[in-house]
Amino acid sequence: MNNSTTQMLINYAPLIILFVVGWYFGARHERQHLARLLRSEKELDHIIVSTERFYRPNIAPNSEGELVLGSVVIAQDYFKMVIARVMSLFGLNLITYETLLDRARREAMVRMRTQAHLKGCNYIYGIRFEVTNVNQLGSMVEAIAYGTAVISTERHRTH
Repeated sequence: MNNSTTQMLINYAPLIILFVVGWYFGARHERQHLARLLRSEKELDHIIVSTERFYRPNIAPNSEGELVLGSVVIAQDYFKMVIARVMSLFGLNLITYETLLDRARREAMVRMRTQAHLKGCNYIYGIRFEVTNVNQLGSMVEAIAYGTAVISTERHRTH
């Protein structure tokens, strides 16, 4: 190898190493978060959710509807943002943002169901989602899930 190639490798090696390490730990964190979400969703599966706005389940005596909500702000790691920018130049599907939005919605739903569980409720109806960008880059999103939680006497099939 000539001197210029060696010098270029020496100059850019730290940047490449940092990029690979950052990508690895970001992907690892995302996988761990998805695994935690799956466990939480299974634990809270007994709480039935419905997006129907005007449907009211058979409510147990002395049960009143209560607002429950789950809110979360999730940030995209820097390395996925770089990949998304490159993909957007070619008009490709931005799957990195899709996974970010999916994780945010699922986490908000888990937090809302947890709140209903702590109140002793087993049914949430009229669920709505709100998702918005927190910063100009689109690398952080806030997701809010909210609905009316009640104690229902209806029996639903279990999975």
